[in-house]
Amino acid sequence: MEKQPKLMNYARMKGVFDAHIEQMFKYAFINNELGMLYGDPSMFKLIIQQHKPPFIINDFRMGLIAKGHAVVSVNLVEKKLEPGMLLFVGPGTILYPFSYTNDLEIYGIGLFDDFPMPQTPSTFNGQVRDFQVKADDTDITTARHIIDTIWHVVHQPDYNRQTVSCLAAAMMHLYDGVYQRHTDKLQASQSREQTIFDRFIYLVNQYATREHQIRFYAEKMCLTERYLGTVIRQASGTTAKEWIDRALIEHIKIELKHSDKSIALISEGLNFPNPAFFSKYFKRETGMTPGEYRQKK
Repeated sequence: MEKQPKLMNYARMKGVFDAHIEQMFKYAFINNELGMLYGDPSMFKLIIQQHKPPFIINDFRMGLIAKGHAVVSVNLVEKKLEPGMLLFVGPGTILYPFSYTNDLEIYGIGLFDDFPMPQTPSTFNGQVRDFQVKADDTDITTARHIIDTIWHVVHQPDYNRQTVSCLAAAMMHLYDGVYQRHTDKLQASQSREQTIFDRFIYLVNQYATREHQIRFYAEKMCLTERYLGTVIRQASGTTAKEWIDRALIEHIKIELKHSDKSIALISEGLNFPNPAFFSKYFKRETGMTPGEYRQKK
């Protein structure tokens, strides 16, 4: 059993890169500060094969889809990725790739803990955990130019980390502008119900490990429990409690599968009143006790 949560961080990505370096060096780059995918998604595919999802992302990732399609779950919400999309995932994201086409082509960059982070625009200050936005040709071309330049700089013998930091800042500001325009347009056309649903999912992703009752989310959104429950069911076909349970069970499974914490300690950390209640809850949702799930996995 692994002794820590399955973070898809620098160490795990470097392990995959080093084991397939002859295959990877033309299409991927990695050091202790950043990683890059440059068109060919072979490293992405190898990571999925060798480290089964879901993955926890605890750093910043930005990219674009140039060709092909993929279906992934990002923080509980299924997303269809297609050419012309700009992608961002931030710290705390739970990522579960479902499928991808053989012609998938991705360009992107990951900024690890040791990266000299520039001053970040508002989208990257923790308010937004992820987004996937269809961008116009000009923005896609600009993003690709920035990625191309970073790729060129990191392969120079006199690699200049400050230059890369400034280029990453430019990329963040580009993505921030695209996201803000997208949000403004969406809010103008989006129904109130969809806006409430999006806010609810954001809060569930942020608080589900500590807050298990609809009341908390309703109060946070200044709504009644009944109204929130009605809107969430209408917007998604799933009850608000089911969304909370889905997020909580996902976190429990990750803890059981990828940590050596005792069941009592996991129960306490996820704010259950006692281990017995925790075990009954998990069995009701999955058909197995926590111990049976851990042994099976």
